[in-house]
Amino acid sequence: MKTECPIPILLVDYKQPAFLIDDVFLDIKLGETSTEVVAELQVHRNPTAGHPHVALVLNGEQLKTQWVAIDGHKLESEKYTVTKNELVISDPPEKFILETSVIIKPQKNTQLEGIYKSNGIFCSQCEAEGFRRITWYLDRPDILARFRTQITGNKKKYPILLSNGNCTNTKTFRDGTHLALWEDPYPKPSYLFALVAGNLGCLQDEFITASGRNVALKIFVDLGKEVQARHAMKCLIKAMRWDEEVFGLEYDLDVYMIVAVSAFNMGAMENKGLNLFNDKYVLADPETATDMDYALIESIIAHEYFHNWTGNRVTCRDWFQLSLKEGLTVFRDQAFSADMSSAAVERIKAVKTLRARQFPEDASPLAHPIRPESYIEINNFYTATVYEKGAEVIRMMHTLLGANGFRKGMDLYFERHDGHAVTCNDFVSAMEDANNFDLSQFRIWYSQSGTPTLFVGDTFNEDKQSYTLTIHQLTEPTQGQTEKKPLHIPIRVALLNANGDRTPLSADGATEKILELKRRKQSFTFENIGSPPKLSLLRNFSAPVKIEWLSKENPSSEKLAFLMRNDDDPFNRWEASQILAKRLIFTTIDDGPPKEKNIKVYTDSLRELLEDEKTDPALVAEILGLPLETELADIQKPINIDGIHIARETIREQIAKRLEKQLFRVYQRHTTRETYRYTAIQVAQRRLRNVALYYIAALNRHDTVKIAKAQFDNSSNMTDCMGSLIALNNCCAPERDEALKIFHRKWRGNSLVIDKWFTLQATSFKHGTLTRIKELMQNDSYSIKSPNRVRALIGAFSNSNQVQFHAKNGAGYAFLTEQIIELNTINPQIAARLLMPLSRWRCLDKQRQLLVKKCLENILNTKEISRNVFEITSKMLGDDSTRL
Repeated sequence: MKTECPIPILLVDYKQPAFLIDDVFLDIKLGETSTEVVAELQVHRNPTAGHPHVALVLNGEQLKTQWVAIDGHKLESEKYTVTKNELVISDPPEKFILETSVIIKPQKNTQLEGIYKSNGIFCSQCEAEGFRRITWYLDRPDILARFRTQITGNKKKYPILLSNGNCTNTKTFRDGTHLALWEDPYPKPSYLFALVAGNLGCLQDEFITASGRNVALKIFVDLGKEVQARHAMKCLIKAMRWDEEVFGLEYDLDVYMIVAVSAFNMGAMENKGLNLFNDKYVLADPETATDMDYALIESIIAHEYFHNWTGNRVTCRDWFQLSLKEGLTVFRDQAFSADMSSAAVERIKAVKTLRARQFPEDASPLAHPIRPESYIEINNFYTATVYEKGAEVIRMMHTLLGANGFRKGMDLYFERHDGHAVTCNDFVSAMEDANNFDLSQFRIWYSQSGTPTLFVGDTFNEDKQSYTLTIHQLTEPTQGQTEKKPLHIPIRVALLNANGDRTPLSADGATEKILELKRRKQSFTFENIGSPPKLSLLRNFSAPVKIEWLSKENPSSEKLAFLMRNDDDPFNRWEASQILAKRLIFTTIDDGPPKEKNIKVYTDSLRELLEDEKTDPALVAEILGLPLETELADIQKPINIDGIHIARETIREQIAKRLEKQLFRVYQRHTTRETYRYTAIQVAQRRLRNVALYYIAALNRHDTVKIAKAQFDNSSNMTDCMGSLIALNNCCAPERDEALKIFHRKWRGNSLVIDKWFTLQATSFKHGTLTRIKELMQNDSYSIKSPNRVRALIGAFSNSNQVQFHAKNGAGYAFLTEQIIELNTINPQIAARLLMPLSRWRCLDKQRQLLVKKCLENILNTKEISRNVFEITSKMLGDDSTRL
């Protein structure tokens, strides 16, 4: 067995590159069994690196080297050294042209990094280190070069040949091949290189920039699916206009292209001028895509476009700075989505994602700062911490500086760093300097892991007519960081009177204030407060923290119900409902069914909300939703897997029984025969209607099952179809199985829709789910080589089906272990990501801990374990890590 351990790469070891590359010419000849890549690099020593005599060391993986030349002269084999992953030229000139010829085999590339072929299409994925699987190169993000790419292939099979930049030449040859030459005028790192060759359909449009330039817009999809790209095209145009209006950023090439492919490890990739997308984030029509699919397409199309400036024009110096581009761009796509729909609901969705994915990560052995200090495999750090928490850190700066101040900082950032590879510190410095604002303590957010908890206490002084808020911040130790520093935390607050109106907090009449918590313990006093106020704390979730009150009775259930009904901050209305629901669920775990008084406070507030036709239905739907089992598990230690599930279902049934009339009325009120349109109003109505149906189905009566089945039978769009299937999914009724059979029969030829069919069955709470999953793996539609299919079935089961995945007998753990070991050699990226549901194994009960530990040890002792899987597994085991 393999026993050597990979060596971590450290942030403190960063050194400037000894060589720089100014220009690159790639001549890529696509073949049916192999592909030849000839690279011509204009190289020179870096005068500022301080390494005048070092050898040139280029990165490469799975390359068959044919020859190497310098300045037109092929080198004898003794003049260079080729190892498994390096090409070393010991004594190159100061400035020279390096040429190499290599053979690669895209058809055998199951890892989907570099150039690979899938479903008859050649495509590429180079972030983070995939370019080294194409040719020998200095494959690091601080090497910025101008690329020219010539692609040659069979014209009949691959009539479309694409790469970065603008197409400057095409030619057809008598042997049936043709070529296309692409030139990108902007220097870029190798991770932004892209190539596509295939027989594709194209949806075209154009965009006129603010300065009057015409940009051709092209979305390439499988032939016959062009109409399904219309929504994506609309989203792209909206994103381009929004970025001009909000940030003054204009697109810079003559053409912007998107290519949708089915085999893709990620969601999408922002390659300069040629974005590659997982097709699930491009293709949509009402019959095959849900409202959620439409929203994700809008968000991800925008995200990748926004990278043109925050990621491409200004990129990362090294991979430790990944959040520089990802955290910032997630913040930008969230702001865009908020402007396109309900800002309140978009904020709630972002926080739900943060709590479901990032908070558990921060509380696990995988905890790391948004700017990590070390890694073995950089692909393991495309995490919720880098993305979602990174976005929250950017949002906090926006809160502290205000919208105008943040825009000034962005303008200075681009003025200083356009065309360069920079660091997170460079971004913060631009914000500081543009606003004359000290962010020195705030920078700790970049280097400190863990989720801070704010312990809150308050007092009202009737004699002094004052209200004092005392906050103590604490961040628990995380792996490698036992000592934690106090953070600079913006806390947005308001005080509400008995009528729910905001109380003035200062002489200028301001009714909302941003408190800046900088010390471990700090008090804030508000004067001229005539009566005990209701505190609206952390409005709009102004910081990624947890809240605990020093008094367990504060806030009382009555106060929370008041905030649910009266707070003018939509996020805090939702938050109050979540706190009440969590209290009821955990009380039910400890003491059995909730007492009448406790459940009544909650359901009375929900009843009032359901009867209020003025509140945004989308917000009502969010407030009605119970906390997910995964979020509840993050709060409890040891985690009571079965108790959480039973208690949550008990509260769901209680809500359904007590509010049956109101739920039926809401369901009927939002039933419409209007033609499907993706508009904020229609989306909100469908969302609330399907949430109501989910509760109605919890009554588990014949008539309620019939209602759900009738919606399935009559649905004219995928949103309502899936709403009915989700409502039926845990019912022990023949209608459930019948609906699933009909769905499969209708959609078995559509890979994106059939993923939904896999996920439904993987997330069913019913006994026998794991047996059913194993049966589904034998289905013709399933392939372990398809990342989408693996995520839809195995990922959905392990991430979203707590009670079945964590079955006491350990069958779920053993099943996941088998899949990870098989995927380890096929696609290490996907294998490593499947490990995430096991990250908090030490928070489980003792019996389950022993079962998970054994599985992790089996994975760690796998022959030829990949760096991806080794890093995650060894961190999870920590001191218990053993290798045979």
